[in-house]
Amino acid sequence: MSERQIKVDYIARVEGEGALDIRISDGEILDLKLKIWEPPRFFQSFLVGRRFDEVPDMTARICGICPVSYMMTSIEAIEDAFGITVSQQTRDLRRLLALSQWIQSHTLHVYMLAAPDFLGYESVIAMVSDYPEVVKRALRMKKLGNDLTRVIGGREINPVNPVVKGFSRVSAKSELWGFIDRLKEGKEDALETVRLVSSLPIPDFNRKAEHLAVSHESEYGVNYGKLVSTGGLNISVKDYRKYIKERQVPHSNTLHSYIEGRDSFLVGPLARVNVNFDQLSPDAQKAVRESGISFPNFNPFVSIVARAIELVHSMDECLEIIERLDPKDEDVRFEVKAGEGWAATEAPRGLLYHSYKINSEGIIEKADIVAPTSHNLYSMENDLWQFVPTVLDLPLEEATLKCEMIVRNYDPCISCSCHFLKLNIRRE
Repeated sequence: MSERQIKVDYIARVEGEGALDIRISDGEILDLKLKIWEPPRFFQSFLVGRRFDEVPDMTARICGICPVSYMMTSIEAIEDAFGITVSQQTRDLRRLLALSQWIQSHTLHVYMLAAPDFLGYESVIAMVSDYPEVVKRALRMKKLGNDLTRVIGGREINPVNPVVKGFSRVSAKSELWGFIDRLKEGKEDALETVRLVSSLPIPDFNRKAEHLAVSHESEYGVNYGKLVSTGGLNISVKDYRKYIKERQVPHSNTLHSYIEGRDSFLVGPLARVNVNFDQLSPDAQKAVRESGISFPNFNPFVSIVARAIELVHSMDECLEIIERLDPKDEDVRFEVKAGEGWAATEAPRGLLYHSYKINSEGIIEKADIVAPTSHNLYSMENDLWQFVPTVLDLPLEEATLKCEMIVRNYDPCISCSCHFLKLNIRRE
């Protein structure tokens, strides 16, 4: 009997903390646990008793990278509870705001978090001397997303303009038109990003997991639609809790999500491209064909390509919306009444679900929030069960890196899910 231990005290380039423990005997995995010990943050509890109009600002603080998603999803769930139907202008501005956050987050993940793995660098800082233009491109796109969020949302992080039924301040047409040339340049940068990630040495690994995403009949799934999976699930957001279940596991402070009667599922850019490929912009679809990578695709390492494809789509759609939009101030008054509401949107990392029960005075009586990483954690663990046997014979450092990459494919925001990574492999 021999023992071998792999330990990563802190995994870089993810948000939050946790550990991976693997127990092996005679080349067989006896146990594998993706441990999340970062303490719960109790957002669902301390929203109870608050006024509905406090909720968007509070939920935006759940995630510093995706505040737009948390704010918008809470607003849409509250609107559902009050029976509010928003204008087309509000839908367009919200979509523009959401896509601006996709540009920020996808650029951050592709260039700062994932690319160093594939190119053999410790960090993006180490890449600068060898890839100066690549890093400059990343900074250009990140700033574009930040600036667009600021103009529409009021500030780059934790926006202030979105409110129930609309916006407290509507961006002027001239402000939005100032982004036309930058978005055109951004599209070229996004196409270069697709070329870059398509040329990376992507490991050959497939697990036929079920992929779940927001899907809409006339647009790429972002803010509104049904929940559709590659396994045939097609449900309304209101029915989320009838089909999506959670269970507690002893080794994690984050619940494991699964589809009733099935198994884990994956959310995020790869799931969105698999489910909604036909709704991608023509140039995004063309970029897929030129990449040589086919979809549907069930290799989690291809997530970096899916993010790059969505960068192209986001640039295209932001241009389309801005060119036809002529924003006007709108009446955002409404009647507060008792009700229960549900909303699901696509945060950069994947499906985000909110529901609220509100009394006649506008006070939150019940809150339910499920983050993308909460949806994905069980799927990550299942990926590792299948992937780890393929790297056990590799040198210690290389095996460790490959396991880290599996987790980074999901771009986990562990703090939002409750938080990565110590890796221990024990041989018996």
